[in-house]
Amino acid sequence: MAAAALTSRAGGTSPSDAPLVRKIPASGEELPLIGLGTSRTFEVGESSAERAPLREVLEGFFASGARLIDTSPMYGRAETVLGELMTPAMHQRAFLATKVWTRGERSGIEQMTHSAQLLKSARLDLIQVHNLLDLETHLKTLREWQESGRVRYIGVTHYTVSAHPELARVLAREKLDFVQFNYSPLTRDAETRLLPLAAERGVAVLVNRPFEDGALFQAVHGKPLPAWAGDVDAASWGQLALKYIGAHPAVTCIIPATGKLAHLQDNLAAGRGRLPDARQREAIAQAFAR
Repeated sequence: MAAAALTSRAGGTSPSDAPLVRKIPASGEELPLIGLGTSRTFEVGESSAERAPLREVLEGFFASGARLIDTSPMYGRAETVLGELMTPAMHQRAFLATKVWTRGERSGIEQMTHSAQLLKSARLDLIQVHNLLDLETHLKTLREWQESGRVRYIGVTHYTVSAHPELARVLAREKLDFVQFNYSPLTRDAETRLLPLAAERGVAVLVNRPFEDGALFQAVHGKPLPAWAGDVDAASWGQLALKYIGAHPAVTCIIPATGKLAHLQDNLAAGRGRLPDARQREAIAQAFAR
């Protein structure tokens, strides 16, 4: 089930292969399965001590072949820091996703224009209406921007299970390219309605909070990694969680946030090699639940 929806340019199943990729339904453009979030981790000052680890993260991210970075005006200085740390070569490879999070047409236009300036990109790849705030107003602007070439894709986001019913209503009535929501082996609510609906509507899915803000690791604290993790090329609990998420065929890209190179490398490894089948996914979910 899962493997059929994914491809690897290297064509094999070894963890050393090229990143697994998924296609954006609206265009067929490919994105590596693992991306990068910037909430909290990129909200730093100007000192070299704060920024040096983030520069290493970005260098490692793009060297691996990864592309999608998700940010937001809501994330403090994250857009500024990201824009200042990215090199021209990184910009050529990057798929930059940000959000609009304000009320009113004029305020939305000003905020999105400012985001593009901070990210140093005349055209953004994806702008999402953050937490569905003033949705209809911003979607009107975003569709105009998309038609004029100022943004390539448009979408909506939320991060709580309580918002899933409203996200589903929006997906059912609006023509969107992307939707972003929370999903993990501990929080599987999206499997019931959102993921099938996104697949039905041809909407790419970005997954946030894959580690439940750390709660996922607390659930397995002190537990040895199951011996069968090697059957899906997972060498850590984090990789098992990401492979569980990525094996769902409706998922396009997972965006764990990190400011540490070692954590980035561990996350990226989950986007290579074998993914679990339905039976293995259930075993992963039960391992985290117990």
